[in-house]
Amino acid sequence: MRILAAGDHFVRPALMREAVSQELSHAGGELPEFTELTLPWPHEPFGPVAEVREASGTEDELVEALDGAAICVTQMAPFTERVFAASPGLRLVAVSRGGPVNVDLGAATRHGVRVSFAPGRNAPAAAEFAVGLTLAAMRRVAAADAELKRGAWRGDLYAYEEVGGELGGATVGLVGYGAIGRIVARVMRAFGAHVLAADPYADPEAVAADGVELVELDDLLGRSAVVSLHARLTEETHHLLDARRLGLLPPGAVLVNSARGGLLDHAPLPELLRSGALGALALDVYDVEPIPADWALRDVPNVITTPHLAGATRQTAHRAAAITAAEVGRFVRGEKLRHLANGDVLVDGGS
Repeated sequence: MRILAAGDHFVRPALMREAVSQELSHAGGELPEFTELTLPWPHEPFGPVAEVREASGTEDELVEALDGAAICVTQMAPFTERVFAASPGLRLVAVSRGGPVNVDLGAATRHGVRVSFAPGRNAPAAAEFAVGLTLAAMRRVAAADAELKRGAWRGDLYAYEEVGGELGGATVGLVGYGAIGRIVARVMRAFGAHVLAADPYADPEAVAADGVELVELDDLLGRSAVVSLHARLTEETHHLLDARRLGLLPPGAVLVNSARGGLLDHAPLPELLRSGALGALALDVYDVEPIPADWALRDVPNVITTPHLAGATRQTAHRAAAITAAEVGRFVRGEKLRHLANGDVLVDGGS
């Protein structure tokens, strides 16, 4: 059996190979043959490739690397209809991401290929980053840092009308309450915040057990001094926070988005920030990535920006490889996959 480790410069091919080798060594027997492919992300931005989005590399190089492979472990490789059609021996694509957005699941199913993913791989990292962005935005850390470095000692930032607020006693609204949102809630409650969550798929009893109040989205926006986005981007959630909903925020509210740029309608943001209706904005994700030179928020006050780094820790890379390797182990042993994305696929006559 041949396995292709199609990694990149974050989840490296060697990391994937080592994790899979360790997983399979527990079962004894001969280890599979590995081939490796290194995709250019993050040195080159990911983007759409044919019909899939958020992919890295090309169909041609992937097809060539897949020659003879039954399994591929990857983070970003573009698994399109063309790739599946050109790889008849392929049986499993194990994606080391929270969602297999770089895979055409319909094509995988038609070609009898199982696709797994790695939910929760970056949850601790993304949650910590979201909390960090929130604190930086509330306390104007980035602006004060920039001013001091250019030689300005801004003592006036201690003036009553300039200072920020505290998380203790504040109402924090989380839009989306999955693995990341739950960790953020735990940290925010430790600060003394009252936490609201809006998520139509959340279990009300589990949310209540966490000490979090489950509410409708409009209610959350109207009550929250801080709003942090943690939903998945789908057709349903695209521009979930549009001009109307942004207008529900209390004056001076802080908005944080470290999930996906498409959740937020960026068009109203410059005026909301300039008018003070929105107190601060912290973004790690954008509607267009990388952001263009004429980006409308570039010179707007009280905006903190980072280049899509929320999940970027070494622990995330190791968790991603480990979760993916465990799925490969289950597949090789004939066990049910724990994180199967296309449950209707048939492989070798089995379900």
